[in-house]
Amino acid sequence: MERVDLLLTDAIIVTVDQDRRILYDGAMAVRDGRIVEVGESRELERKYEAKHRQDCSGKILFPGFINTHNHLFQTLLKGLGDDMILKDWLATMTFPAAGHLTPEDCYDAAMLGIIEGIHSGMTTETDYMYPHPQEELSDGILKAYSDLGIRGIFGRGCMNTGTDFGVVPEIMQTRDEVEKDLVRLYDKYHNSEDGRIRIWTAPAALWSNTQDMLEMLYEIATSYHAGMTVHVSETPFDRMATETLHGCAGVDCLEKIHAAAENVLMVHCVYLTESDMDKAAHYDIKVSHNPVSNMYLASGVAPVPEMLKRNITVGLGVDGAASNNGQDMIELMKTTSLLQKVSSLNPTVITAEKVLEMATIDGARALGMEDEIGSLEAGKKADFVVFNPYLSAKAVPVHNPVSTLVYSSEMGNIESVAVDGQYIMKEGKLTMVPNEDMILAKAQRTAERLCERGGITNRREGHAWNRQVTECRTER
Repeated sequence: MERVDLLLTDAIIVTVDQDRRILYDGAMAVRDGRIVEVGESRELERKYEAKHRQDCSGKILFPGFINTHNHLFQTLLKGLGDDMILKDWLATMTFPAAGHLTPEDCYDAAMLGIIEGIHSGMTTETDYMYPHPQEELSDGILKAYSDLGIRGIFGRGCMNTGTDFGVVPEIMQTRDEVEKDLVRLYDKYHNSEDGRIRIWTAPAALWSNTQDMLEMLYEIATSYHAGMTVHVSETPFDRMATETLHGCAGVDCLEKIHAAAENVLMVHCVYLTESDMDKAAHYDIKVSHNPVSNMYLASGVAPVPEMLKRNITVGLGVDGAASNNGQDMIELMKTTSLLQKVSSLNPTVITAEKVLEMATIDGARALGMEDEIGSLEAGKKADFVVFNPYLSAKAVPVHNPVSTLVYSSEMGNIESVAVDGQYIMKEGKLTMVPNEDMILAKAQRTAERLCERGGITNRREGHAWNRQVTECRTER
C-alpha cells in the first residue's frame, strides 16, 4: 500500500474540478501538503495507508474559499461607518483612523480579520493595504499571515495625489518612498513561508495615483512575476475623478498606464461600460466582486452576469470590515447570488454552483493560482474545508451540498480548515495560536485606542440613535 500523510474518507466531496464532480462516498489522500488522489472511499482505502485517517461521515469537503479583496486594518473600524454616504464615511472615520495606524494596530487588526475569515472557511486572503502614515505597517499584516498559517496575497498600496478629492496628506507617499519599500517587501517576503505568502502592488485607486506612480507599480510587480490590484469604477465619482486626473477611466486608463494585462485584478467594477467589459475580456483582466460592500455604501450593483457572459474571471471579495462589518465568506456567497437575482428580477441569473466557483476556482484564477489551488484534485495544494451540517440546524437537511453551503449555512458549520494539508483550524479551534479569546480581547482594546487617537467619536455614548428616513433614490 502507498503511504500518505492524511486520508479523509466517507465524505461528500465537492471537487470543483474540470468535470465538477461531486462524490457522495468520497475520499481524499494528502501527502506533503498536496492532494494525491480524490476518489471513491472503498478504492482509496484499499490503495493507501495513512499516517492519519479521518472519518468524515455526514460531512462535506469543499475547496478552501478564496478572498480576492480586503483591507484588514479596517476590522478595527466595524460599526463606525454605518448608514453614511461615502464622503462622510471617508472623512469622519476611515481617513482619520488610517492616519494614526501603527504596525501593532495592523497586526492586531489582521489577526482579528483572518481569524474570522478562517472560521468562515477562508484559506487564501488578499489584503490591500493603502494607507502608510509610518514605516513597516505592511510587516504587521504579513506577521499575522505567518502566525495563523493562511495563504496570503499582500497588496502594498499607496496614494500620491488626490487631496482635491479628500485624500489626507498624512497617508500619502512619494513614488521613491513607495518603490523603496516595495523592493524591501519583495526581497524579504515574496514567496516566503513555503510560497504561501506573495507580494503584489495595490494602488489605492486610479484617481489617487499619478501616471508615473501607476506605471512603476505595474512594472515592479511584473518584474517579480506578481500581480497588481486596483479599485476601478466603484462609483460615478471614481470614474469622474479618474477622468479628471488621467483623461480617461476604467480599462482605458489601464491601457494608458500599460497595465491592461492578465496579471491585473480590478476591484468593484460597478460602473464598467460595455467597452470596459469587452476590453477586460480581450486582455484577460480579472475582477473582484464585493457585493456586501457595494450594498453597504449604496455604490450600486456590479454587472456580474454581463461579465460572466464575456468569460471574464470574477472572484469574490469581502472587502474591508469598515464597509462590510464582517469577514464572512459564507455570508458573501449568499449575498452574491441574491443581489444579482433581485436587481435583475431574474431568479436564474446566477446559480449556487456558479457562486461556489467564484469563491474557489475563479478566485484562484483571479490571483493567477488556478494551477495550485481552487479545486480538490490530484497535484493541487491541499487547501480544503470540512463542512459539518449538523453543527447548525440551518444546514439540515442536505439535499444538494452546494445549495446547502450557499443558501442554508453559517460560519458555525465550518468544522475544520486546512492549508497545505495542515489544519489551521481543527474542530472549531485554531491550531496556530494558543488562545483565540485573548487575541479578540486585544483587538478590542487596540480598536478603542485607535479611535481615541483619530478623534473618532461615533461610538458608545457618542453614537446618537439614528431613525433618519430619507428619500428613496433608485436611479443609477
